[in-house]
Amino acid sequence: MKKTNISISLEDEQMARHIALVVQKASKYESAVYIQSGERKVNAKSIMGMMTLGLDICEELEISVEGSDEDEAMEGISSFIKAIAEQA
Repeated sequence: MKKTNISISLEDEQMARHIALVVQKASKYESAVYIQSGERKVNAKSIMGMMTLGLDICEELEISVEGSDEDEAMEGISSFIKAIAEQA
């Protein structure tokens, strides 16, 4: 299992679009991918779960990945989320 923490800063009007992109990216991997914000942990491949995560404008996320392609998945997803946060 791999874990990493990422800080994000998103505006409310961008949230739904960015969450959908993260779900699409996570769904490309075989590994289980979870994102935790505070006490709440959700499956990153679930659009409904991700929408209920309730991300704030400035948030610290923990990403955990476990499975056959976990190294590739962790690199891909963490890089993707960092790129989204930099664009915001």
